[in-house]
Amino acid sequence: MNLSYWELQTYFKNIDLTIIGSGIVGLTAAIESKKKSPLLKVIVLERGILPSGASTKNAGFSCFGSVSELLSDLKKTSENEVGALLEKRWKGLEKLRQTIGDIPMDYFQNGGFEVFNDEVLYAECEAKIPYLNELMHRQLGLKEVYRVAHDKIADFGFAQVPFMIENSFEGQINTGKMMNRLIQIAHELGIVVLNGLEVTSTQENEKNVVVHLTNGFSFDTNKLIVATNGFAKQLLPELDVQPARAQVLITEPIPNLKFEGTFHYDEGYYYFRNIDQRILLGGARNSDFKGEETYAMEITSTIQNKLEELLSTVILPNQSYEISHRWSGIMGVGETKTTIVKQISKNVFCAVRMGGMGVAIGSLIGSEVATMAYE
Repeated sequence: MNLSYWELQTYFKNIDLTIIGSGIVGLTAAIESKKKSPLLKVIVLERGILPSGASTKNAGFSCFGSVSELLSDLKKTSENEVGALLEKRWKGLEKLRQTIGDIPMDYFQNGGFEVFNDEVLYAECEAKIPYLNELMHRQLGLKEVYRVAHDKIADFGFAQVPFMIENSFEGQINTGKMMNRLIQIAHELGIVVLNGLEVTSTQENEKNVVVHLTNGFSFDTNKLIVATNGFAKQLLPELDVQPARAQVLITEPIPNLKFEGTFHYDEGYYYFRNIDQRILLGGARNSDFKGEETYAMEITSTIQNKLEELLSTVILPNQSYEISHRWSGIMGVGETKTTIVKQISKNVFCAVRMGGMGVAIGSLIGSEVATMAYE
């Protein structure tokens, strides 16, 4: 990289903190670090021209857990762990809203819905609504979060959906506007965000950390935070973080679209919502788990066909539609849904593995790692 004296001095000398990844977690960590210590020189490195993982690729769900997902989690782990994760998600959403504000990111609390055509699964979920409402009240202070909502199915126009459960506290956001505002806040605090710079490796010595970039350039930083979520294993191979691609499509505007809100289907493996009179639909990863365990930002006919099948048979039965756009993002998952926020070495920290809940939990995790680095 052919840099001038001015560029070297301005951007790459006397750096206190470098953060790898400019998504929700990385930018929040930068913002919180700067607020704690305004004199810090903080830079954020991003491999893409925009945040490349999931922060600007997701579906914009302000959600914290559907009934079937929570019941599935409770079969694998303890109530205390599930409750703690729920609390983190809820507090993370509150922090995100406090940091950005509802209007700048188009936050609307239109409710979340889980739709079912599996009678056995639905019966299990319905039976647990009182228990989960009690858990939500105990952990989050929320009353009557879940309720049976079959009465809305006909109004929404769905087919093959005899059962539905509503979460009245869930909302939706515009993730592009959300990230744009986070970047603005970072700039206002004097944080430098540099795009198009991919880190290949880091090396810690007695005094600091050396950051190596793909173009052969390297620089020193006093402290380093890895916030690359699904890509974390490329820099920290010892971590239990696997990439999980999520594919999405969005339709052209649909006249008189009948529903508002965020929707979960098939234990949350499918999800859809309204946006600008369009339907945004994503998921179907469970039809090709191995194929979607990848860093490749691509779309496949296997997944896209599954999405369109749900769109035409359940969401928009007997209606015409056109697909406007398709894309994918990379999440970070592991053996458990707990996040990894820890000190790797004296001056290296990480905040990764959002488990598909980055919007909900990212702000809190970013704040946690900033506190850990500068406690």
